[in-house]
This record gives sequence, C-alpha cells and structure tokens, in this order.
Amino acid sequence: MQKKWYDYLWIWSIVYFTLGFFNILFAWLGMIDFLVPLIFAIAGGNKGFCNRYCGRGQLFRKVGKDCKCSRNKPTPKWLSSKWFRYGFLIFFLAMFGNIVFQTYLVGAGAASLKEAVKLFWTFKVPWGWAYSVGTVPDWIAQFSFGFYSLMLTSTLIGFIVMILYMPRSWCTFCPMGTMTQGICKLKIR
Repeated sequence: MQKKWYDYLWIWSIVYFTLGFFNILFAWLGMIDFLVPLIFAIAGGNKGFCNRYCGRGQLFRKVGKDCKCSRNKPTPKWLSSKWFRYGFLIFFLAMFGNIVFQTYLVGAGAASLKEAVKLFWTFKVPWGWAYSVGTVPDWIAQFSFGFYSLMLTSTLIGFIVMILYMPRSWCTFCPMGTMTQGICKLKIR
C-alpha cells in the first residue's frame, strides 16, 4: 500500500514541540490542532481529521506500533466511557479557560508574565531560554507558555497510555475527538 502525504503528519507533532522548545512563541501553531478538527467536524459532519490527519494519533501509532513501545494491551473500558470522556473534556476546557484567563490578566497588567511550562497542570518547569522578554507583548508570550503546557501535558498523557495499552489509546478520550464527535452528533440531528 502506497503512503499518502497525510501519512507523514506525525512529523508535524515533532516539529511543533521542537520549535516550542527553542522559541515558545511557536506554541501558537498548536491552534491549528485545535481549529482544524473542529472545522472538519462542522463542515464535513465527520471525524475525518481524527481518523486520517491527526499528527498526534499518527505519532502514537508510529512510536507504539512501529517502534514497539506499546504493550498492546486492551484499553480499559472506563477510558472510553462517556462519563470519563466528557469529564476529561470539561477538565481540559477548564484548563484552557484558565490559560485564557491568565493571558487576560497579563494583558490587563494585573499579573506578570510567568516564563514556565506546567507539566500535568502542576509541575512548573522553568522555560525562560525559549523567550526573550519584550519580543512581543507579554500576553502573547503568556498564552504561548500556557498553551505549550497544555499541548505537552496532553501528549505526555498520550504517551503514558500508549505504553500501557494500545498505541492510540489516547484517541479514545482525546478532548478534540470528544468535541468533534459531539459536533457530528448534533449535525446528524
């Protein structure tokens, strides 16, 4: 079977995290991963993005299956249950809302720029080397640090479940997949 251009979108995930490692402002490119799946679901009424174009899902399959880094155990049913998927989506959206709120506070002058990436929404990792203060308004940089934290944390969670279970176990509860599925259900009605 001949590979198509979109079979190489896993490279996008590596490029994204590499660019953000060296310059946090590249974190804004991650909005592509937020908006494109929603556009696909709204315009097409299907989960075509998740099934074919998601670079993160491809990366998990490549590392888990091709590189044999997955135990290939069945994904527990509770990870794909409706209560867990929607609960994780609500949590994820709350974290995104917090990023937007922190960005607003920095933009309004009520808070100062925090040059740190938070892993698992808890552990602050100094990330100052990836940004020169004053390059852009502080609120733009603040959003970059927060969004990169969200993207990195969700990818690390994906790698953890990839190692423990099937390569694309993350996809069973991915917040973007849950949102696009909800959009598709609404379009069918």
